[in-house]
Amino acid sequence: MQLVFATNNRHKLEEIRAILDPDFEVISLEEIGCSEEIPENQDTLEGNALEKARYVKEHYGLDCFADDTGLEVAALDNRPGVYSARYAGPDKDPEDNMDLILKELEGVENRQARFRTVIALIRGCEEFTFEGEVRGIILRERQGSAGFGYDPIFQPEGCSKSFAEMPPERKNRISHRGRAVEQLVLFLKSKNR
Repeated sequence: MQLVFATNNRHKLEEIRAILDPDFEVISLEEIGCSEEIPENQDTLEGNALEKARYVKEHYGLDCFADDTGLEVAALDNRPGVYSARYAGPDKDPEDNMDLILKELEGVENRQARFRTVIALIRGCEEFTFEGEVRGIILRERQGSAGFGYDPIFQPEGCSKSFAEMPPERKNRISHRGRAVEQLVLFLKSKNR
């Protein structure tokens, strides 16, 4: 089954392709000729995911799915949340984003956080959403060099390593995105029986 994934983020694309089983072929926006920046103007993860999926459906006529992910830090009133990618500014620089979080948490004991991913799927004229979550803590400094985004400063519950220190297969099994994709796959397989 072919699925268009409404993202221009190559890291997300690689991660989704690694998570999905061989029954699914993920088509990128580039492969359908979409090079424009898809708007993300909503104030919730679900809203942004739906906005991106609707954009592809409306402009390209293709069934697709889109995701939005946010890091929610308890001591920061669940910021950066929906603004995670551009937390330190419009350049969407992951290093700047991590620097800002670490600075804001200096001297703070409560380092509880969670990653949430919402996937929006459009099939025909129906819309569905799936959510994945993983809880953990914000480390006091970067650890590891794999992954992307906030991975070097996020350590999931029950683990002794950051996401950036884990092999991709391990991270994908326990990550927020992996959990949301698992729900998406179960749904699609149940519909294709």
